Amino acid sequence: MTPMPGYIAWCLAGLLLCAALLLLRRPAARLLRLVLRSSVGLAVLAIFSQAGELIGVRLGVNLLNALVLALLGAPGFGLLLMLQWALR
Repeated sequence: MTPMPGYIAWCLAGLLLCAALLLLRRPAARLLRLVLRSSVGLAVLAIFSQAGELIGVRLGVNLLNALVLALLGAPGFGLLLMLQWALR
């Protein structure tokens, strides 16, 4: 078997990459959405940590809390506040 010319190998690699992107489009979109929502959750936690000191409530600014906010939204924020109150 003779080796393929370089451009044919690059074309096949490009086609494989396109096929992989088509197959993984939904999981990649969900992962990107989770990352974006987690970064917003981290920003909310950072802002709340500044304002929370004034009212005596503290929540940690960490990835786990940000993921809870990303997955559950406002109810997750309430859950974090209740857990902080219950475990104190």
